Amino acid sequence: MEEALLPSENVEDTRSRKEATCKPYVEELKRVNSIALPMIVATVGQYLLRVSPIFMLGHLGELQLSGVSIATSFSNVTGFSVLFGMSSALETLCEQAFGAEQCQRLGAYTYGAIIYLFMVCIPISLLWIFTDKLLILTGQDPAIATEAGIYLIWFIPTLFPYVILQSLVRFLQAQSLIFPMLYSTVASLCLQVPLCWALVFKFNLGNTGAALSIGISYWLNVILLGLYVKYSSSCKNSRVPFSMDALQTMGEFLRFAIPSAVMVCLEWWAFELIILLSGLSRNPQLETSVLSICFTITALHYQIPASFSAAASARVSNELGAGNPQAARVALCMVLLVSVSEFLVASTTLFLCRTILGYAFSDEKEVISYVKDMTPLFCISIMMDSTQAVLSGVARGSGWQHLGAYVNLGAYYLVGVPTALILGFALHLRGMGLWGGLLCGATVQTLSLSAITSLTNWEKQSMEARRRIFEGQKEEPASV
Repeated sequence: MEEALLPSENVEDTRSRKEATCKPYVEELKRVNSIALPMIVATVGQYLLRVSPIFMLGHLGELQLSGVSIATSFSNVTGFSVLFGMSSALETLCEQAFGAEQCQRLGAYTYGAIIYLFMVCIPISLLWIFTDKLLILTGQDPAIATEAGIYLIWFIPTLFPYVILQSLVRFLQAQSLIFPMLYSTVASLCLQVPLCWALVFKFNLGNTGAALSIGISYWLNVILLGLYVKYSSSCKNSRVPFSMDALQTMGEFLRFAIPSAVMVCLEWWAFELIILLSGLSRNPQLETSVLSICFTITALHYQIPASFSAAASARVSNELGAGNPQAARVALCMVLLVSVSEFLVASTTLFLCRTILGYAFSDEKEVISYVKDMTPLFCISIMMDSTQAVLSGVARGSGWQHLGAYVNLGAYYLVGVPTALILGFALHLRGMGLWGGLLCGATVQTLSLSAITSLTNWEKQSMEARRRIFEGQKEEPASV
C-alpha cells in the first residue's frame, strides 16, 4: 500500500514545488498590474490636458491652429521635456527610500525637487516671452509666430503647477498610490474640456482661452492631489512639514536630475527634429502631415508603455531600496511580460486597420494612402518604444540614468538622425526614410538598454541604494 501511494505523493510534491516557484511571479504580476493599469488612465489624461484644446482650435482657422501647433512643439522641446526629465530623478530617490522604509525622506526629496524645478521655470519663462521673435529669426511666418508667442505667454502659468504635479506624481507613485492620481486627472480633464470650449468660443478668447484652460486644469489637479497628501492616512508616514532637510537634498536631486533630463530630452528632441526635417522635402505639406499623424499615433500609444515604465521604476527601485535584488529581477520580468503582450495587441490592431487609419485625420486620398504605407513601420516602432520604455524605467529606478543618456545620444544622434537623412534625402525615400531612421535609432536604443540591463549587478545596485539612503553619501551612481 505504501509503495502504491508513492507516485501520488510525488505528484503532490511536484505540484507544490511548482506552485511555490510560480507564486512570487504571480504575486509580482498582481503588483505590477495594480500600478500600471490605473496609471494608464492617469497618464493618458495628463497628456490630453495639454493637447485636447488643439482639436477645438482647429475650428477657429488655420492661423490659430498653426500657431498653437508650433507653440506646443516649442514648449515641449524647451520646457516640458526638461521639467519632466528632471522630475524623473525622484523615481530613483523617492522609490528607493520607500523601499528602505525611510518614508520621511520622501517628503524632503519632493520639497527639494519642487524648489529646484521652480528655479528652472524662471529661464524657461523668459525664453517663452520672446518666442515670437525667436521664431521669426528662424524664418517662421510672422503671423504664425505672433500667434505662437501670445499662446506661450499665457501658457507660462502652467509651468509651475506642472512642476508640482510631476513631483507629487513621483511621490505617490513611489508608494503605489495610483488611484488618487487617476481620480484627480479625470476630474481635471472633465473641467478642462467644457472650460476650454467656453473660453475659446463663448468668451471669444481664442488661443489665450485655450492656454488659460490648461493652466486652470493643472492647478485643480495639483490642489486635489495636495489635499489628498495632506489629509489621507495613506500618506501619514511620508507626509512631513517643510524644513531645511529639503534644501539639503537638492544637491542629491541635481545629481540624478541632469542625466535624467538629458536621457528624456535626447529622445524627445529627435522626434521633433525629424518632423522639422520633413519640411525640407519636395512636398513638405504632405510629408509633414503624414509624419505628424504617425507621431500623434505613436505619442498617444506611448502613454501606455510609459505607465509600464512607471511600474517598472517603482517596483525595481522599491525592491532595491529594500535590499531584495532577486525580487527586482522578478519585477522586471513581469513588467516586460505585460509590455510585450500589450504591444503585440496594439501593433496587430493598427496593422489590420491600416486601410482606414488615415480617415481619422484627413479626407485626402493621398494622405490616407501614405499613412497606409507607413503603418508597418510605426507598428515596429511601437514594439521598440514599448520595450525601451520599460528598460528606461528600470534605468531610472536603479539610478543609472547617466548610462541611459549616453545610449540615447548614440542611438539617435549617431545612428538614428544620420540614417534618417540618408534614407530620406540621399536615397529619396521621403517620409518613410525619415521614419526608418528613427526606427533604426530606437532599435539601437532598445538593444543597448537590453544589454546594460542584462549585465547589471543587481546586488551591487541594491547595496548602493541602501548606502545612499542610510548614510547620505555623495558617491557617483553605481556602475553596472
